[in-house]
Amino acid sequence: MKQEEVLGLFEETGALLNGHFELRSGLHSNRFFQCAHLLQHPRISGRLCEALVEKMRVELQALEVDTVIAPAMGGITIGHEVARALDVRFVFVEKEDNKLVLRRFDIKDGERFVIAEDVVTRGGRVQETIDIVEGNGGLVAAIGILVNRSGGKAQFEAPLVSLLEIEPITYDPADCPLCKAGVELVHPGSK
Repeated sequence: MKQEEVLGLFEETGALLNGHFELRSGLHSNRFFQCAHLLQHPRISGRLCEALVEKMRVELQALEVDTVIAPAMGGITIGHEVARALDVRFVFVEKEDNKLVLRRFDIKDGERFVIAEDVVTRGGRVQETIDIVEGNGGLVAAIGILVNRSGGKAQFEAPLVSLLEIEPITYDPADCPLCKAGVELVHPGSK
């Protein structure tokens, strides 16, 4: 699936918003990917996840995994669909006291994982998930992302594959021209 087609699906479903947003990373941006708007369309999200798995298989050639893991909330639907396309088990990590934890599932020593996520800007939630997998004896074989908006800044030891590479403008809150212009700041998504 070409990047233009992926971007078109985000625009069609109202999942790409324009305005003044505070990202989970704390940075401000003029664009925000509200993946929940796209994910409310199961056939579209399923198609994107299947395309992501196909791209991972092409780029990584030997993709051997036992389980897909995703950070809640945003990654759950994606992780489930990626696991379905790979025909493997799916688990998730969730917030507890403002950090991700593994509560409901077990990880076996040597179990190989794909981490699935909707959008990455700095990669903090992906890194937390990597730390949880490795801290429980698992191995991260790959990371699959629908939208990588890090501009190459989010890097991990495991290979990262994304359907859409885009680097919207981001601002440090202290230097944000949208703040200085008095444009209302919106806090979309989850914190």
